[in-house]
Amino acid sequence: MNESNHQVDKRQSPGSTAQLHSGAQTGMAKPKVVKNRQKPIQKWRLAVQIAFALLCVWIGIEFHFFVKYLESGGTAAYSERPPGVEGFLPISSLMSLYYFLLSGEIHPAHPAGLVILVAIIALSIVFGKAFCSWLCPVGLISEALGDLGEKIFRRRLKMPRWLDYPLRSLKYLLLAFFVYAIFFSMGRLALQAFLDSPYNIVADIKMYYFFAQISQFALIVIGILVLLSIPFRGFWCRNLCPYGALLGITSFLSPHKIKRDPVSCIDCGKCALKCPAFIKVDKVKTVWSDECTSCMSCVDVCPVADTLEVKSLITRKPVHKRWTAIATVGIFVAITGLGMLTGYWQNRVTTEEYIHHQQYLEGYGHPTDAEGLGRMHEQSPQVPVGAPQR
Repeated sequence: MNESNHQVDKRQSPGSTAQLHSGAQTGMAKPKVVKNRQKPIQKWRLAVQIAFALLCVWIGIEFHFFVKYLESGGTAAYSERPPGVEGFLPISSLMSLYYFLLSGEIHPAHPAGLVILVAIIALSIVFGKAFCSWLCPVGLISEALGDLGEKIFRRRLKMPRWLDYPLRSLKYLLLAFFVYAIFFSMGRLALQAFLDSPYNIVADIKMYYFFAQISQFALIVIGILVLLSIPFRGFWCRNLCPYGALLGITSFLSPHKIKRDPVSCIDCGKCALKCPAFIKVDKVKTVWSDECTSCMSCVDVCPVADTLEVKSLITRKPVHKRWTAIATVGIFVAITGLGMLTGYWQNRVTTEEYIHHQQYLEGYGHPTDAEGLGRMHEQSPQVPVGAPQR
């Protein structure tokens, strides 16, 4: 009798150990471990990550040519602005969401950003932080750096607990700051003043120049984050990403959780060793964690059939990981597609507005107080938002 069978038997009942020895004496047949024969899904997850990252690269290329068109004053070949770039404006999108909740209106400056934010939050409510491990391009880079670190150090390094917990709280402090600044410090008029402001309208262009003309300080900070992500897997995502903090909170509402069957579990510990978030999957029956990204690495590595599964807390039935993956991508595509079909994707800022703002781009700064918001409101664009597109 092997060790695995012994561990399975002793969990079946309080008297299982005695029954095991009794069975050994009488020659009774022992339950056998049923091998997990489901195919791993990590290759498919990587394929989805790469496809989404390439989409983001394509959006970046399109946006580059759009900015070059603006720089020419409209004399170069026209290149349309890709709405998907608004996915990289989470703060503006969060303000748009709050404005929608207060007014019932979708602000016309960055509607795609709002749609993308709603899609990501909806996805987290259904399948937890699946966006982080399936669709986020930063998550892909973070995983690649972590894999590199494991090859270099030949093991997975983990920060000591006394340092890990304070660092992990930083992302929640950043999220709390943004939530307070938006939801508790701004009313409808202040929100509208910001969303109508030239600064918000060209926030994506300002972001483009931040990276295209990156400062030495910003480059050093990014370099430090990259270097730290090699020995400490997911350093940015785990400690500093406020987006991840938001999704971690909303993920608790998800009815789909990874569940472990303690009866069939052989205590091999492979699931905990494989988990990129260092969750002790082998010690719990249900994974309740704001760090779980539904990557299903633990489910893939489990050697025993039906021991680790994604289950619905509502129906109590398992959800095949293949359908979990399809639904994860499908929810995001369905909501963003609905935004396109309903006309809440392309913004209502005209080409003439963008060319006008391009001339004064350096003079547009981020407001720091109510007075700054007032000045922004006074700097209303010469061409009203919502005029017909070129």
